Amino acid sequence: MNYSKDEVLQYVEEEDVKFIRLAFCDVFGRQKNISIMPHELSRAFRYGIAFDGSAIRGFKDESFSDLFLFPDTDTLMLLPWRPEHGKVVQLFADIRYPDGSPCEFDTRGLLKKAVADAAAAGYRFYFGAEQEFYLFELDENGCPTKIPYDNAGYMDIAPDDRGENIRREVCLTLEQMGILPESSHHEEGPGQNEIDFRYSDALTAADNALTFRMVVRTIAHRNGLCADFSPKPLPDAPGNGFHINMSVRPDDNPENFNRMIAGILDKAAEMTAFLNPVPNSYERFGSNKAPAYVSWSPQNRSQLVRIPAAEGPYRRAELRSPDPATNPFLAFALMIYAGLYGLEKQLTLLPAANLNLYKADAETLSCFDRLPADLESACRLAADSSFIRTHIPKAVLDSYCRK
Repeated sequence: MNYSKDEVLQYVEEEDVKFIRLAFCDVFGRQKNISIMPHELSRAFRYGIAFDGSAIRGFKDESFSDLFLFPDTDTLMLLPWRPEHGKVVQLFADIRYPDGSPCEFDTRGLLKKAVADAAAAGYRFYFGAEQEFYLFELDENGCPTKIPYDNAGYMDIAPDDRGENIRREVCLTLEQMGILPESSHHEEGPGQNEIDFRYSDALTAADNALTFRMVVRTIAHRNGLCADFSPKPLPDAPGNGFHINMSVRPDDNPENFNRMIAGILDKAAEMTAFLNPVPNSYERFGSNKAPAYVSWSPQNRSQLVRIPAAEGPYRRAELRSPDPATNPFLAFALMIYAGLYGLEKQLTLLPAANLNLYKADAETLSCFDRLPADLESACRLAADSSFIRTHIPKAVLDSYCRK
């Protein structure tokens, strides 16, 4: 939505809005917010709302703690589970220093820059998100357990699939918020679910990915459950993936699509520390349709990049390594820069690996580069990468890799 400041102020007044959440996230993609009253909104637009940056994980220490949030009017969104009288809305906010300069820890700002750099080069990238999550029961004290809400399998139906009503409530809530899910279903793991979204521009897709996690957790809790987005919640069950679909426009040159994929493959290992940022992330790799090697193929779910069977505006490349621990703003920004690298260098896409890598022998697998096997290895690659150092501020890289 393209709202002006005056339109947002008018909406807040006419719709009986009593609280405005200014949303942002830490460098690792965990959503944060400050709630302000309507009479403070004009001040927020003009001067920003101050907060203690030293208390946010991954930001600077106490010696540089004052930061300010400036609402982005295009992101106005009603939170429909709050009271009808005295409504609550959310606005994503830009993070700035007291002198008005952008904060390098504002990963949403890094994605904005990537989008602008792509536009300057003549390209637009679009993203569609597929996030998986588990539903677990709570104990008698309301604390999460590892007891799955059901024991259903892939695309099972009720009554085996007990998550159906939760997914329905999530989808209807998102629809009220102006976010349109494309499909939903039970996944392979016990209590595991997936909800997918139609493609949109990069910033909207990342905002929606973050908002989606908040909505799922909120609705799960309202139903006496815990939603778990961690990469590998159960040791003997499939992990949670965050499959990211990506396309490029203009698409009048058919080679552009291939070059974009070639760039993603070329930089995949160097990006892994940001796409898979916790030790638990690496327990997914190499099983249950999670990749372990740098490869691609049409329709093949054992590959790092899969080209789904779709034509026209739905043609896209699906990156299958990321998990929901990733910060979507950083993930999309790096994928844009990797795609641009392939386009600008006119990289040639290597031949497809039309085989099941989970069943391939050691000699066959030796022909492929492997993704990092653990977070420490991924961080070493990121720290030594000129590509990462060019596009990720040193302070953010240090937060991830603690160098």
